[in-house]
Amino acid sequence: MRILGFQKCWSKLNDPTFTTFRYPRADRDWEMGETVQVVIKPRSKRREFLGYAEIIIMQVYRMEDITDSVAIKDGFASKAEMTEWLRRTYGNQYRRLWNKPMNRLTLSWRQRI
Repeated sequence: MRILGFQKCWSKLNDPTFTTFRYPRADRDWEMGETVQVVIKPRSKRREFLGYAEIIIMQVYRMEDITDSVAIKDGFASKAEMTEWLRRTYGNQYRRLWNKPMNRLTLSWRQRI
């Protein structure tokens, strides 16, 4: 079972269903129906396991297709805030990633710890 990691405990993780954007994986991309382990700080000794969730919807988005309402549903105040977060997170790779499609995953908790 694969791990879906977050760097902080977003408030959306308290909802029965939540969304997250992920760039496609080269080895094996995310799939609808897949169950994942949801964790905070996956690469840290202070890793926190939150539970198991199932990917119930997978949509492909480009940055230009993301609206303020989509960004807000994902936990940001606006698309501008989401863009700035991506810029800080990906640093020099950000420009290269701007035109790369992202997966918008909608997940439903199966077992919340």
